[in-house]
Amino acid sequence: MGGSAAVVPDDDDAFFFAGAEIGELRLRRCAACGRLRHPPTPMCPACHSVEQDWAVASGAGVISSWILARHPARPDDDARVVALVDLPEGCRVVTNLVDIDPSAIRVGDAVTVCFVEIGGAVLPCFRPADQR
Repeated sequence: MGGSAAVVPDDDDAFFFAGAEIGELRLRRCAACGRLRHPPTPMCPACHSVEQDWAVASGAGVISSWILARHPARPDDDARVVALVDLPEGCRVVTNLVDIDPSAIRVGDAVTVCFVEIGGAVLPCFRPADQR
């Protein structure tokens, strides 16, 4: 999972990266209506409130889609499995799948969150649920 781009949290996502540092997958929650959303945004798309907090997700998920990605300028780097993972909380995250043979990946497979240091930042990734 090469790459050296630094993560620079801002006011909208600092809670997310702080959670990853301690092993929590955090989702933005509207403090007015309770709707969860990801990626985090400054305004709730449902009720337009700017009051917000966050909730810790269960860490469970299901693969919705995936691709094997190679960096265009560094084609010899290891490929990454980039996936859309649906969370039971009703959000979808773009993430990397780890500890899995790409030939074994199936849409609908259960996955669980894990936290991986990438380029100096701890980020949530997902692995097969049976590999907890």
